[in-house]
Amino acid sequence: MEYDIIFAGGGTSACLTAGRLATANPDLKILMLEAGEHTRNLISHLQPARYFSHLAPTSTTVSFHVAKPNPNVDGRSIVTPSGRCVGGGSSVNFTVYTRAAASDYDDWATKFNNPGWRFEDLLPLFKKTETYQISPGEPTHGYSGPLKVSYGGAYTNVGKQFLDVAEGYDRQYQHPVVRDFNDFNSGNAWIDQKSGRRSDVAHAFIYDHEHKNVNLKVLANSRVKRVIFENDRAVGVEYVADSDDGLLHVARASKCVVISAGTFGSPQILERSGIGNYKILEKLGISPKVDLPGVGENYQDHTSIFIPFRASDDADTLDGIFHGDPGDEEKYGALWKEEGKGLLAANAIDSGAKLRPNAQELEELGPAFGERWKTFFENSPDKPVLCLECGAASISDTPAGKYFTIVAFVEYPISTGSVHISHPEDTKAPAEFEAGFLSDASDLAILKWGYKKSREIARRMKVYRGEYMPLHPKFSTNESGSSDAAPRLDAPVGSVELDSEDIKYSKEDDEEIEKFTRRFAETSWHSLGTCAMKPRDQGGVVDPRLNVYGVKGLKVADLSIAPQNVSANTYSTALVIAEKAAVLITEDLGLIMK
Repeated sequence: MEYDIIFAGGGTSACLTAGRLATANPDLKILMLEAGEHTRNLISHLQPARYFSHLAPTSTTVSFHVAKPNPNVDGRSIVTPSGRCVGGGSSVNFTVYTRAAASDYDDWATKFNNPGWRFEDLLPLFKKTETYQISPGEPTHGYSGPLKVSYGGAYTNVGKQFLDVAEGYDRQYQHPVVRDFNDFNSGNAWIDQKSGRRSDVAHAFIYDHEHKNVNLKVLANSRVKRVIFENDRAVGVEYVADSDDGLLHVARASKCVVISAGTFGSPQILERSGIGNYKILEKLGISPKVDLPGVGENYQDHTSIFIPFRASDDADTLDGIFHGDPGDEEKYGALWKEEGKGLLAANAIDSGAKLRPNAQELEELGPAFGERWKTFFENSPDKPVLCLECGAASISDTPAGKYFTIVAFVEYPISTGSVHISHPEDTKAPAEFEAGFLSDASDLAILKWGYKKSREIARRMKVYRGEYMPLHPKFSTNESGSSDAAPRLDAPVGSVELDSEDIKYSKEDDEEIEKFTRRFAETSWHSLGTCAMKPRDQGGVVDPRLNVYGVKGLKVADLSIAPQNVSANTYSTALVIAEKAAVLITEDLGLIMK
């Protein structure tokens, strides 16, 4: 098969980049190979509230990557899902719309010598992607893009109370309050307010344009094995289709090959192609082509803890939908179909907060965080240390009932890991995965602080009915039989006023919070960094134009190229990388870009 451009991967970045190129250049022959299945018009992808179904153990739309046991997380093996379907993460994520600090992208450009990647360079691309349906005329938002941003089809009382309490509580700490933390200087959702549908790249850039983009071919259930080279130029790929019992196919590309298989897939394709750390390749019997020790290194995520609380009977939550309650299914299913409204048109993550500590809180965070503050945060006032997001449901293993969950995650963990192949030929072999969570004491300090802040906000919310105790620290007892920090099994309404004092934690309590954090720290599904855009002598894999070092005609374009973490859910960053890739490919090949 002969094409102009081949995309090895069909996730978020590939769909956007390929879609942009195909629409602007209809004669361009493009092949996109995706390991997972099609998502066209499937209700589990269209209805935003169905996101939890993709994390079920039987899910066929994500890959579950199991890390090696890590003593820093109580000896557990962190399991990190990633999208495996056309549209990738955009088709299965929680649809949370958050954007990173402007300085994050400036860091990419200045710290890692990547001209063209400053925030001012990327802002037009951020705006190009979206139609911001919340308020008109905002200078950092776009109003004509294919992906819609709104409040979704329902605004839960849980989300409203979180925001009201967080703002009032924060005044006691004399923090500046910014109402829109998605303006790049300081919770919305990737949901179309008119239809109530998820805004995913598969439909917006691929399926909705099939009648025009006849030269863009998408092969689902097709796993790329390796890139084919002639001398040092990429000229095609080998791939295996699930439909024909592992028969090896070859597709050729006359202009370029773009690897867009994500943070887990892209480094493994490179390694099977002979590009990576020579020691790893030779150990597996792969003939080395380019020695790039950075391939598969620099793995990053947002280390998080999920903190569940019991909610009142009148709380608006997704628990019924998550558990298949017939009443909720019928009620909200009809509302979604007729009006594009209701909880099925929402993600129920209506609220969030990004925090930076004041002097008092810096002392509370302790010396483990002190150096990190001075070298990374102090002179970058737009960088948050911690993110709290409130979801109106339990996403943990809890009995039937109503809950809300506050997720606390570290915005810029120091701890890193790696992703490498375990087999030279088998595309289904699990990766050699090191998550690396909590190897640095400052990450642990931030999560402990996040637990405390989450409890203070939760217990001031009117829907709060106590902690779900099995998933909270096991605090020691005092002389009266209970620690001052002990969770409440069943809290009465309004038991804690907004101006109440914070919980006082003893040294023993802090030790229990540390044990809890190590026991329950998890992924935020925000993996990036394994094909970093850095100078080659700093462990880089691609240059600022996304070209793989040491070869020609080969680019990587997905979240794996991020050289440093970003202070947000990563969908927005994946989109801007894809938009930038479309621009770069257009320039390199002398094509047209609308």
